[in-house]
Amino acid sequence: MLRFMLEALIFDVDGTLADTERDGHRPAFNAAFAEAGLDWHWDATLYGELLAVTGGKERMRFYAEGHDREFLRQPDAEARIKFLHAAKTRHYLALLEAGGIPLLPGVRRLIEAARDAGLRLAIATTTTPENVTTLLRASLAPDAVSWFEAIGAGDVVPAKKPAPDIYRWVLEELRLPAAACLALEDSANGLKASLGAGLATLVTESEYSHGHDFSGAVAVLSDLGEPGWPSVVRCGNMHGKAMVDLELLSTWHQEFISKK
Repeated sequence: MLRFMLEALIFDVDGTLADTERDGHRPAFNAAFAEAGLDWHWDATLYGELLAVTGGKERMRFYAEGHDREFLRQPDAEARIKFLHAAKTRHYLALLEAGGIPLLPGVRRLIEAARDAGLRLAIATTTTPENVTTLLRASLAPDAVSWFEAIGAGDVVPAKKPAPDIYRWVLEELRLPAAACLALEDSANGLKASLGAGLATLVTESEYSHGHDFSGAVAVLSDLGEPGWPSVVRCGNMHGKAMVDLELLSTWHQEFISKK
């Protein structure tokens, strides 16, 4: 078995493990709004704009500031935002449990290869812990949560991405330096967070992050690729490979480390 200086992979979730945003979180938000009797509705275009704000509760607060100031003037506005977020999570988890949100190309293949090679796995995300664990169980395996040594999710740190705090928290849990790890992200905010923590980072673009500034990423791809489904390179060098594998990740990792 190849020996890697790379010791761990740290995955973002939304847009990285699965395309959860447009057909997962967005309709779940809308279901929660309708259930609460609000006339808020986030179409696909608006939701893409709102994704510039990291965190579901923060996203609702930002939307209300621009579209429903009266909502924020209510003395229980913050409690209502928390209630709406809990309802949204309930609707989203139902979608996951029904198998409505599959993993993106190459995700399962790469995670299984990493486990076989003895690489450690972790999660660094702003989505809630329940969203993460349900996605892992429904899309990977019933025991998939145990595959990940550290799951940084939700409000485990107060500052959301693009702050690097969630990655620093995960590194502390793993007891590894940033130089021993590689992150996988899909957005500019996520990339800023991982780079801020000193991590080599591979970006796979999502529908909503196409065209973001991904300066500093080791590569920017359409996805991780599968046999017969090659990755489309937006930026970077695949070194002759058609899809992402552990050897390629190790090469990118060493290239990143050598520049520091």
